[in-house]
Amino acid sequence: MAVFDIGPIVQSLRSARQTWRTQQNRPREAGGREFPSRESLAQIMLELQGALFPMRLGPADLRHDNEDYYVGYTLGSALHALLIQARLELSYRLRLENPSDEEIDARACKAVQGVAATLPAIRSLLDSDVLAAYRGDPAARTVDEVLLCYPGVQAMIYHRIAHQFYRHDLPLLARVVSELAHSETGIDIHPGATIGGSFFIDHGTGVVIGETTVIGERVRIYQAVTLGAKRFPTDASGSLQKGLPRHPLVEDDVVIYAGATILGRVTLGRGCVIGGNVWLTSDVPAGSYVTQADCNPRSNGNAASL
Repeated sequence: MAVFDIGPIVQSLRSARQTWRTQQNRPREAGGREFPSRESLAQIMLELQGALFPMRLGPADLRHDNEDYYVGYTLGSALHALLIQARLELSYRLRLENPSDEEIDARACKAVQGVAATLPAIRSLLDSDVLAAYRGDPAARTVDEVLLCYPGVQAMIYHRIAHQFYRHDLPLLARVVSELAHSETGIDIHPGATIGGSFFIDHGTGVVIGETTVIGERVRIYQAVTLGAKRFPTDASGSLQKGLPRHPLVEDDVVIYAGATILGRVTLGRGCVIGGNVWLTSDVPAGSYVTQADCNPRSNGNAASL
C-alpha cells in the first residue's frame, strides 16, 4: 500500500488559508462554520414538492384518503427543518452585527411563516405553468407527464419556492435552492427573477435568467435563451455595484426561440416573437417579430431599427 507524504501539503494549504484570511481589501466574511446545509435544503425541497403535489410527487404508496394527513405531516417536517436553516443563514449573515438569539429566532420565524403562507399561491402558479407546458407542447400527452418529466416545470417548482425565500429575507437559502435546480435541470434562474403565471420553458437546457429580470404572463422560451445583463457599473473604488436593475423586462405573451440572447434593461413588448439565435440589446415594440436575418423588429409589415 502506497504511503503519501501529506505533511507538506497540509502545511501549504494552511498557508494558503492564512494568506486569504489576512489579505487586504478582500470581501469580509462572517467567519465560523455554522451556515446552511445544501443537503438539508435538498431534503426540504423534496418534502415541499410532495406537500404541493402529494399524489404525483409524494410517496408511491400514498392514497387519497390519507392525503391531507401526509401533507400536514410533511409540511410540518419541512418547515421545522427550514426554520433551522433560516436561523443558520441569519446567524451567518448577521454575525458581524452581533444580534441576540432572540432577534435571530424572531426573524427566522417571520421568514418561514411568510414563505409558508405563500404555498397555496405557489401551487396555483405551478398549475398554470403545467397547463402552459401541456398546451404549448404537441408532444405532451398528459399533464402528469409534464409534471413528472419536464425539466422546465421542475425548474419552476424550485424557482417559485426559492423566489419566496429571496423575498422573505433568506437570499442565501434561495441561491442554494436555485443551484440545486440548476444542477438537476441545466436551467439557471436567479431566485430574484420575477416570473408571471403560465410560464413555459421548452426543453430548457442552457436557459439563463438573471436576478432583476421581470417576466409577464403566458411567456414561452426555449433552450439556450439568455436574459442577461449588458454591462456592470462600478463605484468610485472600481467595485461592481450590486442590486441595480440590469436584466430584461419581458411583457405578456412573448415567445423567445432557442439560442436568443437578450441583454440589458430592455423591454420586449407584449406579444412579440424573438427568433432563434437573435442578439438583442434594445427595446422591441409590442407585436414585433425579430429574426436573425435582419435583427430588426417587424410589426404589421413595417420594419423598425433596433
